[in-house]
Amino acid sequence: MLLTSKQKEILLGLARKTLEVYFKDQKKHAINKSKIDQMLLKPVATFVTLTTDGKLRGCVGELEARRPLYQSVIDNTLSAAFDDNRFLPLNETELPIVNIEISMLGKSTRYRRSDTSEGLLDQIIPNNHGVILESGSGKATFLPQVWGEVPDKITFLESLSRKAGLPPDAWKDKNTTLSYYTVEHFSENR
Repeated sequence: MLLTSKQKEILLGLARKTLEVYFKDQKKHAINKSKIDQMLLKPVATFVTLTTDGKLRGCVGELEARRPLYQSVIDNTLSAAFDDNRFLPLNETELPIVNIEISMLGKSTRYRRSDTSEGLLDQIIPNNHGVILESGSGKATFLPQVWGEVPDKITFLESLSRKAGLPPDAWKDKNTTLSYYTVEHFSENR
């Protein structure tokens, strides 16, 4: 789903307004659905990433489309700001310097399991694929943007395994499911 620059601007403005309203009134930003662009009413899975000075400040989202795009952005903006347990809740003084990035996820596709690790690694496309790892009760994802911070595929998969609460080599286990997706992402660039 490709958005126009105007639709992206609307979503980024909505995310920013969501934070402003929350700090002012301690309430979720209410939207009149009848005034929303029809494209923004379609169900889309999103992640909202907050950064300050280029450093991660919060990132929360969902892997499956369950809500209209605009609602997913509102909910994930609040969750990234206040519910990402890796960080303290966003402080109002950070609002002027926080940068908002929205990632819209495409449908995920399972990688073919190969007899060798190399066969699996050959299917992964760095900088293009976001990857979901699932094994038992462990599940985690890295957005494609994470490739910019990771030197190679093996380090990427080992880090993803640890994020899921599993041993670093869990990605090699034949009972571990690996899937990929692509994203359309855009940010305020503050």
